[in-house]
Amino acid sequence: MVNAPSTPSFADDLAAQARALGFCAFGVAPAREDAVRAARLDAWLEAGMHGAMGWMAERAHHRRSPQALWPEARGVIVLGMSYAPAADPLALAAHPGIARVSAYAQGADYHDVVKKALKALARWLVAEAGKRGLGPAEVKVFTDTAPVMEKPLGQAAGIGWQGKHTNLVSRRHGSWLFLGEIYTTLELGASTPEADHCGSCRACQDACPTAAFPEPYRLDARRCISYLTIEHKGPIAEEFRAALGNRIYGCDDCLAVCPWNKFAGTAHTMRAFLPRGELAAAELADLLTLDDAGFRKLFSGSPIKRIGRDRFVRNCLYAAGNSGQPALLAQVAPLRADPDPVVAEAAEWATARLTAVP
Repeated sequence: MVNAPSTPSFADDLAAQARALGFCAFGVAPAREDAVRAARLDAWLEAGMHGAMGWMAERAHHRRSPQALWPEARGVIVLGMSYAPAADPLALAAHPGIARVSAYAQGADYHDVVKKALKALARWLVAEAGKRGLGPAEVKVFTDTAPVMEKPLGQAAGIGWQGKHTNLVSRRHGSWLFLGEIYTTLELGASTPEADHCGSCRACQDACPTAAFPEPYRLDARRCISYLTIEHKGPIAEEFRAALGNRIYGCDDCLAVCPWNKFAGTAHTMRAFLPRGELAAAELADLLTLDDAGFRKLFSGSPIKRIGRDRFVRNCLYAAGNSGQPALLAQVAPLRADPDPVVAEAAEWATARLTAVP
């Protein structure tokens, strides 16, 4: 049975409830397949630009549309939660002995924060739909852990557009949004899709340290520093190591230079996403000494924890090699004998770089 269309007042109340739960952006997208969106996904996968993220291809059929994942879905509520940073994410580039951590990972794990709010909003929706005689509403909630094309859905829901760096850009919140979705069987009126406002700007393309954009609106993950430091498990190719600079987890460069960020501000930033002191400007010398237990303790409740100690220390070693600071050899040298061969090789590389410093 198809549920009765919801009234404007219900949609307004739903948006208000979303704001009360910490979401600053709200919109509704259709659940049906968009042929253009699906074709772009297919082309990207066929070109191998997803790198080693095999799950992208394995469940591509589910990514094509919300109804491909859940045939009963009739609408998708798309929500954004701000993590706009107060400090310039590029400022630490001038301090090679300090580790640069992407702004999104300096606070609490967004998976937990966003998912908790999504579930609360979904419970409200189900209860209110029943009270208002809109029919039984079923829901499913997602945030970055399922085959959901979040950014294109965000554009379809009118909360932003997919910029030339392929991330969602909002005229009110810039590039700093975590996205979450509620799939529902309830008939909700779709929002007006957001238009592209990038114009002739190519700031994000020019800022990329590894030329990861073969063309506007297309990202080659195999060259992206965020992919290389987070998703890539083996040694990072030598052609990219110097370009990492002191970035040890993710990269904000293409986001940080977006002119639309001048409208973002921090008024809507959730307290949970405020940077932890030990992550905002950590010394490489300290991070290089972490064993597995120390790593787990330091990054408890952080999204960084998911990459594990070995991959994290690998990244720190590349940053040390790029630092031009021979004093870091005291922390780097012992890692040449690390049980993990990738860490040991990274330590050899860093040692060679640091001993060559005049």
